[in-house]
Amino acid sequence: MSALFVCVLLLALPARIPVAGAQALDFSKVPVNGMVTMIDLGAKKCIPCKMMAPIMEKMEKAYRGKAAIVFIDVWENRRQAGRFGISAIPTQIFFDPKGKEVYRHVGFMSEEAIVAQLKKMGVD
Repeated sequence: MSALFVCVLLLALPARIPVAGAQALDFSKVPVNGMVTMIDLGAKKCIPCKMMAPIMEKMEKAYRGKAAIVFIDVWENRRQAGRFGISAIPTQIFFDPKGKEVYRHVGFMSEEAIVAQLKKMGVD
């Protein structure tokens, strides 16, 4: 039995926290046109999100050129939470190459579950 870890977003989100070395992501290009895209919406200081960080790094490397794997810190980029309609973090959203949402998951998502969803979408 797996435990469901979720951080609830509150209206009083912490102030924007600058992160050293962080690069600005052009959110208008997410989801990536013509490519299966997985977006993990979370926060660097959220416990279940921290648990997912090494998995996301591994997925980004493993699927480079095959699928876009994107992390968005919604505490630093608050508008993206509203744009993607999330109310709890982490939330993972999978999009087909045309940008249509195919699957949404709330809470910690294991590497195995991510790989299975990407395979279901035709990404090996």
